[in-house]
Amino acid sequence: MVITARSVCPHRRAEQGDPMDFRLSEEQEMVRQTARSFAEKELKPGVAERDEKGEFPTQQVKMLAELGFMGMIVSEQYGGSGFDTVSYVTALEEFARIDASTEIICSVNNSLVCYPLEKFGSDYVKENFLTKFASGEWLGAFCLTEPGSGSDAVAMKTRAVKDGGEWVISGSKNFVTNGSNANGYVLVCVTDPDAGARGTSTFIVPRDSKGLSIGKHENKMGIRATDTVSLTLEDVRVPNDYLLGEHGDGFKQMLSALDSGRLGVAAQGLGIAQGAMEESLQYSTEREQFGKPIAAFQAIRNKVADMATRIEAARLLLRYAAWKKDAGLRFSQEAAMAKVYCSETATQVALEAVQIHGGYGYTKDYPVERMLRDAKITEIYEGTNEVQRIVIARNLYDDRNK
Repeated sequence: MVITARSVCPHRRAEQGDPMDFRLSEEQEMVRQTARSFAEKELKPGVAERDEKGEFPTQQVKMLAELGFMGMIVSEQYGGSGFDTVSYVTALEEFARIDASTEIICSVNNSLVCYPLEKFGSDYVKENFLTKFASGEWLGAFCLTEPGSGSDAVAMKTRAVKDGGEWVISGSKNFVTNGSNANGYVLVCVTDPDAGARGTSTFIVPRDSKGLSIGKHENKMGIRATDTVSLTLEDVRVPNDYLLGEHGDGFKQMLSALDSGRLGVAAQGLGIAQGAMEESLQYSTEREQFGKPIAAFQAIRNKVADMATRIEAARLLLRYAAWKKDAGLRFSQEAAMAKVYCSETATQVALEAVQIHGGYGYTKDYPVERMLRDAKITEIYEGTNEVQRIVIARNLYDDRNK
């Protein structure tokens, strides 16, 4: 059965002033259980092999689409499931708890592709592209980073020049998640080089566009089952209808999409941490030293207690950020905070999980080794944690000066 907000129960948009309930609603809990069951039954088998081979989870992504997870936060009128953001990050956490690679594939399609298309796209874009991405007929990718510009996104060099009713795009992008499996790309580029941040625009670029070629596949430390490539665009022509919003709005649209994307990365980090703690609990009750399970030693129990405390704090921070988004409130600062705290929790918890496993934790026979490798990227992409701290501090000082 396809899980949609309507099939579970019509949900109500949160309103400012509503009391905060830390419990998941009945509908949100059903989403969580569905996601958890899928992760256990469909993601867990073969996750280690996919990681080792760098094999894209094609079948699993197809199944996620059939269940409605690839367009979770898209309105039902455009082929999505119409769920709230709290349900969304809760499902992503369950996926990442088992398989961080598949989680980020789903997150990118929802947060960095569907979200900006629905928020900024014209009726033409929504009807011709959003419906395909939301239903899972198409898989999407987001193209921002370039070889010479990462955190300094305004320094990008990819150009789009107007030619009649078309735009001609030339340049290159790298670290494109879903890159070689995507059917279309949300691409940010320069349309007015003299206007700085106000001179960027966002386009939809279909995979079969003439002049678009896929380059190097990155051999990554973690999330190895994801497809991360570079793209080259040589005089790629797209109609003016493929422009998102207005010319010059690209930087503003990018920031909005990244706020949404950071919730997905935060959920990824949280899920990794939860999975690493669960593995540690199981291992410590089975592994014996000095005649008793190592779980009986206070040094181990203290590590697990710290893990659980950080994880619960991270979960509450993430759900609060998601709740603010659902309420229609500004959530940039909270998204940055959640991304920082959840990602650093992932790395710290996974590192301690390896320590609890001892020498076995350093081998590929146990999943905590993979979880530690997967955790680190959550501190880097969707804006490094150094950049997130800049965002947080800027918001604090801006609010103080109002």
